[in-house]
Amino acid sequence: MNRTDPAAEPDPIGHVLACLDLTRVDEDTFTGWSIPQVHGRVYGGQVLAQSLIAAAATTPAERRPHSVHGYFLRPGDLQEPITFAVERMRDGRSFSARRTHAIQFGKPILSMISSFQENQSGAEHAMAAPQVPGPEELESSVELFRSIDHPVAEHFYRHAAFDLRHVEGNVFLEPARQRQPAQHLWMRTRGPVPGNQAHQRAMLAYACDQVLLEPVLRRHGLGWRSPGVSIASLDHAMWWHRDVDVSQWLLYRQASPSAQGGRGLGTAQVFTQAGELVATIAQEGMIRGGT
Repeated sequence: MNRTDPAAEPDPIGHVLACLDLTRVDEDTFTGWSIPQVHGRVYGGQVLAQSLIAAAATTPAERRPHSVHGYFLRPGDLQEPITFAVERMRDGRSFSARRTHAIQFGKPILSMISSFQENQSGAEHAMAAPQVPGPEELESSVELFRSIDHPVAEHFYRHAAFDLRHVEGNVFLEPARQRQPAQHLWMRTRGPVPGNQAHQRAMLAYACDQVLLEPVLRRHGLGWRSPGVSIASLDHAMWWHRDVDVSQWLLYRQASPSAQGGRGLGTAQVFTQAGELVATIAQEGMIRGGT
């Protein structure tokens, strides 16, 4: 590919949005396909986002997703379509709850409960955003991958839907210089994302799975390419506090409170560039080898 040719530029957002455009089989059943991955497995953030889209399609449009709690049960097969079976657990006066099973070969690869709420008024407060350098001052992951002549970098340049900018430096190619269980990064999509808050929040869920465990790697002197490292997401919890626009810069304040038994916990608060807290996330993952 000639990367200086505008006609050869990738369309990663288009691929992700197409992936989230599920086919409805019946009232509560949907099917979808997967985006290619270099590791040969279905990307966890993808199936998480697809499961949320399926659940939202069975919920009154005025109710927005406010939380999800899911477990990754099996690795997904990139060549096999995924079936999303939604159970309507409850529809109350203000809240709706849904359970979604993402299924391949008759077995769930993800089981997730999501909750939706009508827009309501009430008591409100939020923590303040940290003071860090802005995204325009930091290295772009898109430009980094664009500059590297390697098949893996080529894949991320063509398919990565988000531009990531680490305040403390990335761990894509090598471990961080300082071993600390915390980091800050900016993130936004590489193009506009149309759709309602269900789609915006699903895109945020899609993005989170690729960065939540980085504070664990950073603390133990590891990077994504460290020899012998094996990483897999085990579960994911997410709360949306306010409306979000993923095409605008979002700041992640991340930490890892603990790692033990081959598992590491990552947490994050997500802020807009104006300092508004829009989401809180937690994820535990398996991290083995490399130490």
